[in-house]
Amino acid sequence: MTASEQTKTAIVFPGMGPSGFSEVGRFLTLDPFARKRLAEADEALGYSVFDRLRDSEDDYSEATQIAFLVNSMASADRAEQEHGLVPDLCAGPSFGQKAAAAYVSSLPFPEVVRLTAELARCEHAYFAEEYQDAVTHTFVRTPREKLTEILAELGERGEWYDYSGYLDDGFFMVSLREPELEWFKKAISQAGGYSMYTMVPAVHAPAFAELRRRAAEEILPKYDILDPKLPVVTDQDGTVVTTADGLRTMLLDTFDLPIHWPKVVDTLKGAGVSKMFITGPDNLFHRLDRTKSNFEVVTVGPGKRSRPPRKR
Repeated sequence: MTASEQTKTAIVFPGMGPSGFSEVGRFLTLDPFARKRLAEADEALGYSVFDRLRDSEDDYSEATQIAFLVNSMASADRAEQEHGLVPDLCAGPSFGQKAAAAYVSSLPFPEVVRLTAELARCEHAYFAEEYQDAVTHTFVRTPREKLTEILAELGERGEWYDYSGYLDDGFFMVSLREPELEWFKKAISQAGGYSMYTMVPAVHAPAFAELRRRAAEEILPKYDILDPKLPVVTDQDGTVVTTADGLRTMLLDTFDLPIHWPKVVDTLKGAGVSKMFITGPDNLFHRLDRTKSNFEVVTVGPGKRSRPPRKR
């Protein structure tokens, strides 16, 4: 590995997690980078994102998703201006794909705003009709062999489940029906694991192929996706995307394929990345052992403005 390869930098846009209006709203109104991006989003949509966010009671509503996108892009703007960020590669696990698509210029930011809003409406309609009681549960410290036994018991009872994410050693996301959630959480606890949070509606599950089809046929054809200006590492299998077709496939894969952060890490390491900027409201990815042990991590986002780099 050459010296230049050893100093490569990646920008990572995090996936969404539960967040309260107070912190998000404060960042949108006080941060100058966020105010600029918010104005662009308002103009693109023809309504006040802040007003709709304030009235929303859903952690993953259309307005909440747009606000997360805005804050992620604003964080990247700050990283460039205040930290001199000039990344070599880009990644965007889960919802972070959308900010990544804007950052690498595969779509202009206003177009990504509109795409995000349309996809949010599509998801809402889908889950109003299908898998109405599906949730995705995130948990940690659970040995793989124990989880396999738990899921086998679900399967023996004829219950549906899908892996939705592989985040770290013993750290998983599993989709299942809400009536089984309390039993599942108890089983995880008995196996030595710890439950973190539950997402409604569910995400990244192979069962949602119809949602992918709707997005592919009804929404994405409206948008002219371009080749990315930076290589993008897909969050499903760590593939490096350099074409418009590859990026379009990545955006669709998020509906019915689980995310796999260890494969993203392996690809970034293999490309010579030693420093990672995580830009956006991240409560997860910068904390993962696999992230901390492999990269010097700089977090830039709401509540993280003055946080120093975390070295390997």
